[in-house]
Amino acid sequence: ENFVILTIPKGAPQTKPRACNAGLEVARGEYLVIYDAEDAPEPDQLKKTVVAFQRSDPSTVVMQAALNYFNARENVLTRMFSLEYSYWFDYMLTGLDVADLPIPLGGTSNHFRTAALRELGGWDPYNVTEDADLGIRASALGYRVGVVNSTTMEEATSRMGIFVGQRSRWIKGYMQTALVHARQPLRLARTIGLRRFASFALLIGGTPVTFLGVLPFTALTVVAFFIPWDQLSVAFPAVVFWVCLLNFLIGNGLMVYLNMMGPYKRGTFWLVAWALLNPVYWILHSLAAYKALWQLITKPHYWEKTEHGLSEFDERAAAFA
Repeated sequence: ENFVILTIPKGAPQTKPRACNAGLEVARGEYLVIYDAEDAPEPDQLKKTVVAFQRSDPSTVVMQAALNYFNARENVLTRMFSLEYSYWFDYMLTGLDVADLPIPLGGTSNHFRTAALRELGGWDPYNVTEDADLGIRASALGYRVGVVNSTTMEEATSRMGIFVGQRSRWIKGYMQTALVHARQPLRLARTIGLRRFASFALLIGGTPVTFLGVLPFTALTVVAFFIPWDQLSVAFPAVVFWVCLLNFLIGNGLMVYLNMMGPYKRGTFWLVAWALLNPVYWILHSLAAYKALWQLITKPHYWEKTEHGLSEFDERAAAFA
């Protein structure tokens, strides 16, 4: 038989990685791949991955395919989601791969050497971004995560509340991963090297910190425009004010530019101008980050499931529009 439907035994935690570990117990093949139920991978993705494994060094134990969205045109939120993922998977992860830096895996289209996955201990059932944790863990043990040139299409979250919930789980998982792997920072730095450790600290640890800073600093920026300069200079010396303003402009400008790069590889140029809304999009991430921080304290292993199948977007109709 080619398929086995596995019922996950009752127990805690009720998370995706716990279910994946149950599947790993009965996996028989040389390679193992994770797909979400709503995924639509390119037809030749598995063949491309096997070829990529055959051409790679044995230390490469995971191949990550790119993710993108079939309903990018549905509304503003799905457009921003698609911009973000185009940059992340087509440029960011590829850059990390070329630089031989730790790669946080996506939650789907991960292709593993089964024996190496078992050696890594499978997934952490208590981590709500088990994919990112596994990518960092592989790097810590001297393994590499590769990127395969293939795309899996998914449904982008099109509703604000569901988006914040989904992102809060992802950000909470980054917080968990940072805390777990940085329990012994000197040991980790010696194991993976200072360059990889810096990449881990800035990406996995720095991402939640950055998102947490967006709301308060955006509020301060807005308030500053309504305070006379003579009063503002009492609280903030001129040099501090100008450094902050420069950082605000350059930081947001850089992120807008990076998101504008995303559509070029895929030829979706109609998305480019939407990148100007990235500062607003980050405010949503900041709301999700505070929710994540609260959940990290109150219910750290709670899995906030993302509801799918809500999109009313017709991809075929849009192609002829």
